[in-house]
Amino acid sequence: MSLVQSVDNVALLPAYLAAGTAVLVLLVDLLAARAAATVAVAALGAAGTAVGAALVGVAGERRTFCVGADCSWLWTGRAALVAVVVALLTLGVLALSGPLLRAGSVPVGEYCFLLACAMTGGVVLGAAGDLITLVVALETLTLPLYVLVGLRRGSLAGAEAAVTFFVVSVVATTITLLGAALLYAVTGAVHLDRLGASFAAGGEGPLDLPLTTVAVALVVAGLAFKVAAVPFHAWAPATYDGAPLPVAAYLSTASKLGGVVALLAVVQRALPASVTGPVLALLAVLTMTVGNLVALRQRRTVRLLAWSSVAQAGYILAPLGALALAAGRTADARAGAYAAGVAYTVFFVLLELAAFAAVVALRPADGDGGTLADLRGAARRHPWVGGAFALALIGLAGLPPGLAGLFAKVTVVRALLAGHAGWLALVVALNAVLGLAYYLRLAATLYAAPGGVAVRPARVVVVALGIATALAVVLGFAPQLVLDVAAR
Repeated sequence: MSLVQSVDNVALLPAYLAAGTAVLVLLVDLLAARAAATVAVAALGAAGTAVGAALVGVAGERRTFCVGADCSWLWTGRAALVAVVVALLTLGVLALSGPLLRAGSVPVGEYCFLLACAMTGGVVLGAAGDLITLVVALETLTLPLYVLVGLRRGSLAGAEAAVTFFVVSVVATTITLLGAALLYAVTGAVHLDRLGASFAAGGEGPLDLPLTTVAVALVVAGLAFKVAAVPFHAWAPATYDGAPLPVAAYLSTASKLGGVVALLAVVQRALPASVTGPVLALLAVLTMTVGNLVALRQRRTVRLLAWSSVAQAGYILAPLGALALAAGRTADARAGAYAAGVAYTVFFVLLELAAFAAVVALRPADGDGGTLADLRGAARRHPWVGGAFALALIGLAGLPPGLAGLFAKVTVVRALLAGHAGWLALVVALNAVLGLAYYLRLAATLYAAPGGVAVRPARVVVVALGIATALAVVLGFAPQLVLDVAAR
C-alpha cells in the first residue's frame, strides 16, 4: 500500500512569511544597501508574520506533511500563539536595536537577517509534530543567536560569550539528538503522538526497557539547556552579559520561549509521565532556588536579570512537572498545569522584554548593562523610563500593581495544588519571597538619591518578608476572589 504525503500551503503560510522575511532582508541589504530600508523590511516582515499566524490560527486547526494519521506539522491555537509572540518579540527587539544600529557597532544587514532567521525557527517550533521537526526548528531559532551574541565589532566579551554559548549549545543539541535516536530505537517512531501512544499502551512495551529511561533523560536534559535550567544554566549569565543588550533581551525571551514550547510538546504528547514528572519537578526546585540565591549577590544589571531569568525558568518548569505528575489525575488538572505553563511563559517574556527595554534606554547606545550602581537614581533623572523599569520589576516579582506577574504566579500555584503537588507549590511560594528581595532592591536603587546609603540585600530581604507576609494574610482572607480573577 502506498502512502501519499499531504501538503497544505495555507497551514504553512506563517513559515513562508517568516522565511520570506529573512530572504527579503538579505536581498534589500544587498541591492539597496540602506540601513533604514533593511530595518523597515525586517519590521514589516515580523508584523506580517504575526498577522498571518493569527489569521491562520483563527481559521481552525490545520495539519500537513501527514502520512496516514501521523503529521509533522500541526497548526493549532498553541502554534498560532507561539508564532505571534515570537514575531512580536522580534519586532520589539528590532525597535530596541535602533540605538545600537545607529552607533555602527554591528552590521545592519547581517543583524536583521539573523533575527529573521531566528524568528523563522520560533514560528516553525510551535507547529512541530515530530522530534526531527522539533529539533531542527529549535536549532534554527538558536543558531543565528551564536552569531548575534558576538556580532558587535571589537568586543572581546561578546566573542567570549558567543564561544561559550556555541560550545555548550552544541553539546546540549548532541545530547538531545542522542536521546531522540534512542527513543526511535525503542519505539520505532518519531512523531510525538505516536511516541505517546507507544508509552501509553498496556502490557510489556517500551516503558519496560531500561534504555527508555536513558533516552527520556537525555531529551529532557538537552531541552533543559534552552531554558537555562540548573544544572544546564552556566552559559546564561556570561552570554547575556557579553551580548549586545537587544540580543540579550532576545535570548532571555524568544529563546527561552522556544525551549519551553519544546519541553511542553514532548512532556505533554510524547514522553512517559512516570519518568518526566520527577525529573522536571527536581529541575524546577533546583532552578528557582539556585537562580534566586545567586541573583541576591549580583552587582551587574544584566547578570542580575540573567540569574532572575534562571529562577523564572524554575517557575515555568514547575507546572510542567505537575503536568507529568498529574498524568493519572483528572483531565482538568492536566489542562490547568498546561495552561499555567503557557500563561506564565507569555507573561514572563513580555515583562522581561520591558525590563531590558528600560536598560537599553538608560544605558549608552553601544554599551553593556553596567552595574547596579550605574542605575542609582536613574528614575529621578528619567521618571517615565525609570517608572516603567520599576513596574516591570514589580511584575516579575509578582507584586501589585504588576497584576500580570501576580496572577501568573497565582495561576502556577493553583495548578500545582490541583495536580496534588502541594510541596512544589510551597517551594514556589518560598522562592517567590526570595525573588522579592533583589527585584525590590533594584527598584529601590532606581529611586535612591545619589550619594545615599547603599541598599543592602539583608534589609531588602526583611522588607520582602514583610510584604510577603502581608500578602499571605490578605490572600488568606480572600483566596477564591484572587483565583477567580486569575482564571479569567
